[in-house]
Amino acid sequence: MKKSVSIMLAALMLGGAPLAQAADLPEWLTGEWQQERGDRWTEELWSLPRGGVMIGMGRSGRGESLQSWELMRIVRAADGMLTLHAAPEGGKETIFPVLEQGVRDISFANPDHDYPQRIRYWREGRLLMAETAMMDGSNAQNWTYAPAGQ
Repeated sequence: MKKSVSIMLAALMLGGAPLAQAADLPEWLTGEWQQERGDRWTEELWSLPRGGVMIGMGRSGRGESLQSWELMRIVRAADGMLTLHAAPEGGKETIFPVLEQGVRDISFANPDHDYPQRIRYWREGRLLMAETAMMDGSNAQNWTYAPAGQ
């Protein structure tokens, strides 16, 4: 009896490991988000976590003109830590390892990058908040995204 309980417990623990890892990806970031200020707009789209990755896209513009765009992904690095990969306008990727993670907030940082050095996302109710800044918090830029279409 003891042996079968130990085997069942081990099977449950091994079976639960991938679920625990997947839960670390910030699923609360999923969705289509937009901010509009006058004729200026910014949008971000984040996929559901699947296969250990979340894929994102951001774009901003004025009126009907696109001013910038970016491809992003959040993945688990070989050491198990989450990393944000950002490639503005399809250029060279910059990797930002996770700095802090809570239930509905996550921060990534790369002090060797020129700007931004820190990227933070968090939820306030139905809104998605975002901030980019230097490591010390200076030169902060902030976004308040609402779900698209609302």
